[in-house]
Amino acid sequence: MTTFVSGNASVLIAYAPRVNSSYEIAPRHLVVGSLSKSPAKNISIRRTGLSGAKIRAESESIIMEKSGIKVIKNPPESKLSELGVRSWPKWGCPPSKFPWTYSSKETCYLLKGKVKVHPDGSDEAVVFGAGDLVEFPKGMSCTWDVAEAVDKHYMFE
Repeated sequence: MTTFVSGNASVLIAYAPRVNSSYEIAPRHLVVGSLSKSPAKNISIRRTGLSGAKIRAESESIIMEKSGIKVIKNPPESKLSELGVRSWPKWGCPPSKFPWTYSSKETCYLLKGKVKVHPDGSDEAVVFGAGDLVEFPKGMSCTWDVAEAVDKHYMFE
């Protein structure tokens, strides 16, 4: 069952295989959120079972913030061009697991691969992969668990 209400209204989605054509939800999830403007343009979503995570949709992108890590799924090419992502240095690694500490803020764009990052002091991992734009805050210590070999562009601020 999916319910959308026009205007600024709350929405309860008990089962939604697709929201905003880019956000997949498994049948067991309950989604609570609010709509503002047009459902296709701006949807704020909170999934139960993801404590501390904020998820929202803007245009065709999904933005998730969890444990200080910001993941933008399906960022528009205009955003990537604006940031100059294609001119950033590249880094890659094979499947592996290793600790990492960010001495400055890092933004990266994954060209390929799949990663789980376990922030120190958190019980939950942040998962991202090919096509995701990810921001890590300065000072964060975490463990990278690379499931599929990674190639990424990255930039430190």
